[in-house]
Amino acid sequence: MTVTGPARHTPAVHAFAAPPPLAARATAIGGSPVRDILAVTARPEVINFAGGLPAPELFDSEGVAAAFQDVLARTPARALQYATTEGEPTLRTALAERTTARGLTTAPDDLLVTTGSQQGLSLLATVLVEPGDTVLVETPCYLAALQAFAYAGARVVPVPCDGDGIDPDALDALVAAHRPKLLYAVPTFQNPTGRTLPGERRAAIASVAARRGLWIVEDDPYGELRFEGERVPWIASYPGAEDRTVLLGTFSKVMAPGLRLGWLRAPDAVRRACVVAKQAADLHTPTVNQLAAARYLADRDLDAHVVRVARAYGERRDAMLGGLEGALPGGATWSRPSGGMFLWARLPEGYDSAALLASVVAHDVAYVPGAPFYAGAPDPRTLRLCFVTHTPDEIRVGLGRLGLALASGLG
Repeated sequence: MTVTGPARHTPAVHAFAAPPPLAARATAIGGSPVRDILAVTARPEVINFAGGLPAPELFDSEGVAAAFQDVLARTPARALQYATTEGEPTLRTALAERTTARGLTTAPDDLLVTTGSQQGLSLLATVLVEPGDTVLVETPCYLAALQAFAYAGARVVPVPCDGDGIDPDALDALVAAHRPKLLYAVPTFQNPTGRTLPGERRAAIASVAARRGLWIVEDDPYGELRFEGERVPWIASYPGAEDRTVLLGTFSKVMAPGLRLGWLRAPDAVRRACVVAKQAADLHTPTVNQLAAARYLADRDLDAHVVRVARAYGERRDAMLGGLEGALPGGATWSRPSGGMFLWARLPEGYDSAALLASVVAHDVAYVPGAPFYAGAPDPRTLRLCFVTHTPDEIRVGLGRLGLALASGLG
């Protein structure tokens, strides 16, 4: 009898099908140029005017830490538990009081707490914009807003602007021609230009929205960082805008960006739709962060802290303004913001800020080229400079490097 071992089988060779492709929007929309620049300028020797980073040495670290410690000591179970999508009642109450005190009567139920105001923008793009809808934006425009609307499938149309911002007559004509869903704007200390929309133009924009039927998304991350001049009321407070304006706010620029705490104030139907969209996105913003912010507002004087931050930022703006004439080539122009974090510069004819960036970074300084901020045809000579991250002395050193870089890059 012959005993044989187990039969040997040659494994079959299978041709596996490739997985389905990514959604078209995931490949058609690029990343943020600002984030890309930050990745290549992370060396500590680089004086970085590119990022919109608040000055970390001005954070009230002690006050924020005390707020977290208090919350975790007194109510740890609540702080570490799930919360409602709308946001913690104590925080919404405090935010409503702050908004009302600034001239816009607001109840806690008018507000939705978001994971940074950027999430608020994404939620609004989800609930207000159908693929193919037209969205109007400023020229130039905040980069991440362009990304959010592109992901929603919007057709983004730029509104002509001048040194004071949106031209209301041009806006009226574009609304009549394109029947857009919404206008997105940063009216106060705009990103990237630093300009502020005057009150009469805000009133005119509110009138256009009321007559033509238009949502307004008013983004206000920088409004409290005023160095000079008088505060201009929100567009949402002007006649005609009350029932059609969504106001976005954030603690990122006045408390700390790492908290990722923002909010939106919206008409009921929009706010309810955003609540449902947020449930699908992240259920709710972290409870412990919300409770700590509410504790901070109860125990500390945030307004006094903002005054100190704005004073320091004003000194840094002045340092940058004082050095630009020597750093930029003859014929360049730049804005003079009365608050916020950014100024906008335009180089003379023949310059391309994107083409010059490699030479600039090689000199251990950086800016953001202006072209990505345009929804329409860009101006390649433009660039954005952030003046808040570095001290006045560092700014002066950085501008010296920038002058050398621009001269050598063009040559």
